[in-house]
Amino acid sequence: MEENTGVGIRVAAGIFLTIMLITIVVIITISSQDAAKQGQMKMASITTQLSDTEFNTYNNTTLSGSQVLNAIRQYMNLEQFGIYVKTGKQDADKGVYYGNILNLDGSLVTDVSKEKNPSGRLELAEDQKYPEYINPSGQFKSSIVRDKNNMIRGVVFTQITP
Repeated sequence: MEENTGVGIRVAAGIFLTIMLITIVVIITISSQDAAKQGQMKMASITTQLSDTEFNTYNNTTLSGSQVLNAIRQYMNLEQFGIYVKTGKQDADKGVYYGNILNLDGSLVTDVSKEKNPSGRLELAEDQKYPEYINPSGQFKSSIVRDKNNMIRGVVFTQITP
């Protein structure tokens, strides 16, 4: 009889320890899932900040025409991105889009064209006989434009005329 009691106590202790171990594993798993979710949200925030730093150079700064030409070369082929340049030789409200055409409402992008702008060619920006010519030594005011989702969708360059 004593043997049965000892075996029963060992079985009960084993079941109790197994339940405790399972409970501890469940608690650790739940707390690690919360920590993983917080880590993912922080990583998403850091990723957004890093992608925005690429365009900080163009956020309300004055740049030379050669820097504008470099920006066009670098970014005109990006998907869902456009560069708008207004030179001093163009009519009052006329400018040229390089890459995608952006529909702007102030500094907010309401729509991005599905296709690249065929008239925004780099050759015209480098040829002095066209109004699209970007003087490499000219001064341009730059600004970043974003969509409703706060994603950077383009850069606007406006030449500063003396």
